[in-house]
Amino acid sequence: MSLLSYLSPTRFLEGYLRRCLTAAGLTSQTLSIDSETTIHFWGPPPLNHRTDDRPVMLLLHGFGPSSMWQWRRQIQAFSPSAFRLYCPDLVFFGDSTSSSTNRSEVFQAECMEKLMEKIGIEKFNVVGTSYGGFVAYHMAKKWPQKVGKVVIASSGINMRKCDSESLLQRSNCECIEKVMLPSTATELRTLMGLASSSRIVRMFPDALWNDVISNLYQKNRKEKVELLKGVTLGRDEKLSIDPLSQEVLIIWGDKDQIFPVKMAYELKEILGDKTKLEIIENTSHVPQIDCAQEFNNIVLKFLKGSQ
Repeated sequence: MSLLSYLSPTRFLEGYLRRCLTAAGLTSQTLSIDSETTIHFWGPPPLNHRTDDRPVMLLLHGFGPSSMWQWRRQIQAFSPSAFRLYCPDLVFFGDSTSSSTNRSEVFQAECMEKLMEKIGIEKFNVVGTSYGGFVAYHMAKKWPQKVGKVVIASSGINMRKCDSESLLQRSNCECIEKVMLPSTATELRTLMGLASSSRIVRMFPDALWNDVISNLYQKNRKEKVELLKGVTLGRDEKLSIDPLSQEVLIIWGDKDQIFPVKMAYELKEILGDKTKLEIIENTSHVPQIDCAQEFNNIVLKFLKGSQ
């Protein structure tokens, strides 16, 4: 390992995140779910799977860095007492891999269901943000007997082709991979401007952004571009989602520039009478990071409500 790698701020922060998750009672684990796919996840020690009677929460991350970067504050808040948490890396993120050629979010959902089955969990709540919300929706729709309550955060599963085109206009990019998979400091700064309500991150120097790209955005880049192109939702102007049978909570930032808040109101009407909507003010696409305490309180109230 080079001196530059040792001095990497991203690697230093990654070490801190790992210590946070370990302190919250989770361990880093890898499990082969079939002959093609191996999933890395953070979860309780394997010996505790059968003796822990806390309700189960499955956290599904969005496009970008692996799960621990996106859910650290939720893990610290929920893991010690409230829930038995499982926080996987979706396929081709982090250390999750597959030889399959399937690149749809439906495939991701199938992999996550297989993971829970392999662990031995028959019933669980699912929380998905952005791309992870796409996966959560398909899990809830396909396995209603297994998925309890559903939280969809900042996830435009009701997007149409025109919504993708509008995002490209807002980001001044010609293709979606330029937005979601930045390869330069300028592109990453643009993404952060769209995704976060914090002005501080936009002021970081190019050297820091380049370090982030090198450590968090280069691995499996080809496969991630294919994942973006493989999304089944939003391919045309016709909506392709149905109501869910579960209780659903939608959480959205009112300043979201990836999926504008108007989509949240429409999604509530589509998903059915059991759906609640919570808008967090003065925040953008990552309320679980920008407004973690408020986000956590909303989720906890919903999941701990009437069963």
